[in-house]
Amino acid sequence: MKKHIKILKKKLQNYNPRLKEECGVFGISNAKDASALTALGLHALQHRGQEGCGIVSFDGEKYYSEKRFGLVGDNFNKEKVLNNLKGNYAIGHNRYSTTGNNILRNIQPFFADTNAGGIGVAHNGNLTNSIALRNKLVEDGAIFYTTSDTETIVQLIAKSKRPKTIDKVIDAIFQIQGGYALVMLTQNSLIGVRDPYGIRPLVIGKLGNSYVLASETCAFDIIGAKFVREVENGEIVLIENNELKSIKPFPVKKIKPCVFEYIYFSRPDSLIGGKTAYEHRKNLGRELAKESQINADIVVPVPDSGNAAAMGFAHELKMNFEHGLIRNHYVGRTFIEPSQKIRSLGVKLKLNANQTTIKNKKIILIDDSLVRGTTSYKIVKMLYDGGAKEVHVKIACPEIRFPDFYGVDTPTKKELLAANKTNDEICKYIGAKSLSFLSIDGLYKAIGFENRSKTYPQLTDHYFTGDYPVKLVDELGENKITQLSLLSSASNN
Repeated sequence: MKKHIKILKKKLQNYNPRLKEECGVFGISNAKDASALTALGLHALQHRGQEGCGIVSFDGEKYYSEKRFGLVGDNFNKEKVLNNLKGNYAIGHNRYSTTGNNILRNIQPFFADTNAGGIGVAHNGNLTNSIALRNKLVEDGAIFYTTSDTETIVQLIAKSKRPKTIDKVIDAIFQIQGGYALVMLTQNSLIGVRDPYGIRPLVIGKLGNSYVLASETCAFDIIGAKFVREVENGEIVLIENNELKSIKPFPVKKIKPCVFEYIYFSRPDSLIGGKTAYEHRKNLGRELAKESQINADIVVPVPDSGNAAAMGFAHELKMNFEHGLIRNHYVGRTFIEPSQKIRSLGVKLKLNANQTTIKNKKIILIDDSLVRGTTSYKIVKMLYDGGAKEVHVKIACPEIRFPDFYGVDTPTKKELLAANKTNDEICKYIGAKSLSFLSIDGLYKAIGFENRSKTYPQLTDHYFTGDYPVKLVDELGENKITQLSLLSSASNN
């Protein structure tokens, strides 16, 4: 174990600091073609993870599992593969890209046999005490086969002495901490769990008599299911015999959903708090416009992340909205970079300046966030090279000064630009004429709150404030806090 921790520390030191998507989870109960519907649901959630995908199904007697590297459409598009996933119950998972070596055994859902029967687990989020739990389990004789903190949950369930599976799950949930959403499959039942603060999202839908669980409502739309409600914070939902039972074992807490679901992660057409993410992002742009004092000719989004905010910004100030940057949607992760000369092209592989639109124009460039600034620098330079007269950068969220520990792959604090530079220094670094961020109160107003409560923030907003809702138990790295801990592969095996 000491060797494992030592390797893990080294991996964290070599961390590649990019803001990455979360995972996507999906599950369906008692439905014909359950695996095919799960594949469709995962396809709708593809934006949440592109590293790998997997499905576990149950036919009343046996469990079946298929895991693959890459995209859902490249792996679960063949009848032969889906035919191997028999049964009317299924859960699925999209894994987002992580550091280290990617190994097949880390792809979810995970499956294990317990004394109460088999169980499959798909997990979105990150546990803040996974290493402490893992060490204790290993001391007690547990054998781990992956480097994912999800396996810790599986081990805790298997270790429980309670006779019923749902009670084993409750035992395990009481021991874990962090931000998480779980979808589990047992014999003829589907279980959904959301952490006590509701940091990670999980929603309930219905397709005929079948219940569906997913990270976002867009997964319901693709299969024709109707959105029922969100799983409440701290709630466990047990679906058996086409009936849903709600279990609330935790002390009641006020919900604090992750603010980045509103800003970036959720697909624009997914519902969050009664509105689509698209509407929330337009509102972020409107609030940003209310705080703006720059005169310019056109508003240009960084596609696609800044589109909605830029539209809201332009509408609020009655300015012209223009696509001054054109995105190449056909550049994928497998693009071959054979030389340093090609690699140096960087952002031009995905974006190009729309020269006749931006020439001699004073531009307000809108993006949803600024993390390390390297991409912003390249985009600003691209606009100037394309003939722009001025480029004023506006970011539709506050400065990101703190890393995440609940399932969002953010850079370390050392690599977050706003944590180490003033606004003027960042502006100079990216080469813009001016730079401004949305205020924290503007963010809250856009999402539907009057302002940020000083006594109890309504959102998990630690990215900007450092106000972490869940205690960080694991200690690793220079700051004595683990960053995504065991989600990074620690070996080649």
